Amino acid sequence: MALADKTAAELQKLIHTKEMTISEMAEQAFERIEELDSKVDAFLAIDKEGALKQAAQLEDTPLDERGPLFGLPIGVKDNIVTEGIETTASSRILEGFNPIYDATVVEKLKKDGMVIVGKLNMDEFAMGSSNENSYYKNTKNPWNLETVPGGSSGGSAAAVAAGEVPFTLGSDTGGSIRQPAAFCGVVGMKPTYGRVSRFGLIAYASSLDQIGPITRTVKDNALLLNTIAGHDEKDSTSANVEVPDFAAALTGDIQGLRIGVPKEYFAEGVGEAAKQAVRDALKVLEEKGATWEEISLPHSKYALSTYYLIASSEASSNLSRFDGIRYGYRTQKAGNLLEFYMNTRSEGFGDEVKRRIMLGTYALSSGYYDAYYKKAQKVRTLIKQDFDKAFEQYDVIIGPTTPTPAFKIGEKIDDPLTMYANDILTIPVNLAGVPAISVPCGFDNGLPLGLQIIGKYFDEETVYRVADVFEQATDFHKKTPQVWEGAVQ
Repeated sequence: MALADKTAAELQKLIHTKEMTISEMAEQAFERIEELDSKVDAFLAIDKEGALKQAAQLEDTPLDERGPLFGLPIGVKDNIVTEGIETTASSRILEGFNPIYDATVVEKLKKDGMVIVGKLNMDEFAMGSSNENSYYKNTKNPWNLETVPGGSSGGSAAAVAAGEVPFTLGSDTGGSIRQPAAFCGVVGMKPTYGRVSRFGLIAYASSLDQIGPITRTVKDNALLLNTIAGHDEKDSTSANVEVPDFAAALTGDIQGLRIGVPKEYFAEGVGEAAKQAVRDALKVLEEKGATWEEISLPHSKYALSTYYLIASSEASSNLSRFDGIRYGYRTQKAGNLLEFYMNTRSEGFGDEVKRRIMLGTYALSSGYYDAYYKKAQKVRTLIKQDFDKAFEQYDVIIGPTTPTPAFKIGEKIDDPLTMYANDILTIPVNLAGVPAISVPCGFDNGLPLGLQIIGKYFDEETVYRVADVFEQATDFHKKTPQVWEGAVQ
């Protein structure tokens, strides 16, 4: 029985009608992972024993105590700590690290009865846009195994696209959920900063990082955000705001909705296919009763440099804890303490992580702090104000998620500036802290393109409603990638 293309409701029905037990569903997920993951390389760690034990314990739970995601399998990005399952953030420096507690989002998954099957590959410490910066392996895009899945949550997006699991969690610092979701033709949401607890997320840039869901459909995405959202006293940046029923917001009605389309998101460097896919999407939304106008987000052109200064500065501070003394990898070649620190970090961190640590340390250093970091924070405020002004008149902002579809593995890895520019359309959202989703909206040479829908602070409901209306009016989310051919059915 094919599970890969079924929604949460369809999977739940199989369990409720006793066509399949929770344990059998978990077993099917592992069968599919075994069949496909040698091609896709999405998973870093599999916890079959733990998952099947958890599934067996859930079988006796009364039906009236089961939520919409109860008993369904999920994968978790490898920078979200999981008790007893190795968590490395895809870095050598954390090889062999087994956390003694769960991240808050993992606790919430377990509380709602989701079965955690394993940990997903990513760019090391979430630093990258292609998944090529993992210490362990390169994840491949299920649509074309010669192309990247995007990053840093490439493993999370690829696992959903390949049908290995129907749900995954990723993290988004500058587009790390939305960009791989676009590349892999799935749905990825970056919630409002503070909507989801970061407790247990291995930090890259603390003022930008946000955990979010990746799924095949908008409704499933909304259901998963309902599970993980909410205030957490263990996270000082967690917002104490009410969590609405996101799935209930999918009314199908966008009559009178006002859309702003930034001209900067159609500038030089954005491919014609991506532009046309968005234009076509706007026509669909117009037919459903929405209106749109071109707008300007004038400070968007400074977002890339602003982001890399702020993110790298925070990374240089956050990653100072990885020194080989307390946990993780430690060098065997050291004559004194200074050499121990230097060699541990030199051997344990990859090139991209080192690059960002050095950039951030420089930006924070005496004599340069005001010229770089402080100025970047001021520009960040201007970028936020652009969004604030736009949202005075418009309900959502829409544009492409990425300038182009997925590129070939190895094509940009030696050109960091070109790689960084790949996130140019997603980064402003993180700097402003607003929510945004990527949904499939077309293809270019057989590779998926994403539509980015950006909303007001803590208004994920409207974002989901617009995304759902577009999804229901099109069939892009029903397409399946080449790797499905010959897969377990």
